[in-house]
Amino acid sequence: MCRWMVYTGSPVLLEDLLYRPKHSLIDQSLHSRLGAETTNGDGFGVGWYGLGDDPALFRSTEPAWNDRNLRELSRQITSRLVFAHIRASSGSAIQQTNCHPFRYENWLWMHNGLIGDFGRLKRDLVLRIDPAIYPTVEGSTDSEVFFALALSLGLRDDPPAAVARTVGVIEDVGRQHGVDRPLQMTVATSDGATVWAFRYASQGEPRSLYYSTDEPTLRRMYPDNELLQHVSTDSRLVVSEPLGDLPGVWNEVPPASFSVLRDGRDDIYDFTPTRDS
Repeated sequence: MCRWMVYTGSPVLLEDLLYRPKHSLIDQSLHSRLGAETTNGDGFGVGWYGLGDDPALFRSTEPAWNDRNLRELSRQITSRLVFAHIRASSGSAIQQTNCHPFRYENWLWMHNGLIGDFGRLKRDLVLRIDPAIYPTVEGSTDSEVFFALALSLGLRDDPPAAVARTVGVIEDVGRQHGVDRPLQMTVATSDGATVWAFRYASQGEPRSLYYSTDEPTLRRMYPDNELLQHVSTDSRLVVSEPLGDLPGVWNEVPPASFSVLRDGRDDIYDFTPTRDS
């Protein structure tokens, strides 16, 4: 489907996140080990927080491994909070407005997975989007509709509750149309201070998702790793698949759960969709 990564912590070069790890996101764009496809070449996007409250975006329909502009920017841009996504389309057009992450005000959102039989469900789902939010939907992908629905259902006030309500709506609409598996997802979203990462599937095993061990522990385990010695103790990563093979670095996010990353903490909670009353 897709692969994605979130980093939060002390400012680092995008190059250190996207290119330098052994199994970096750029490597995964050609050689994914845990994705539904080995190649994720239908575009990419990077969102990062810098000056001001609103994040910047750089998105392209080029394969991530082949984009010279991404390589150039990555050598110069540093950020304390980065979203990066490589896309393998589940059917929607390969166009820049369909590339993740998506942005609304100070919020970022990206998704790996799909809304099952989206063409049949799209009309009913779009009609549930807040009229004030709807004009911001630029593309045709299910992931952006998912984001707009979550914003409409309270993402800015209570992200876990809003995502639970949104998943409940998608599943209810899906089953009304006879779709047995309405949703497959890992989702990351952030307001610029906190990161929420969700892993869930209506049926079966959700897409893979991992978070990194706390930084002080990693420093003790790998004292010769230069990057680990230079980032702050509150630095964390959440990834679709591990960026390397070092033992003890990566921990699986359990199915039907979500992680909250803030101030060096990575708390995990159960996730259950909320049905319409």
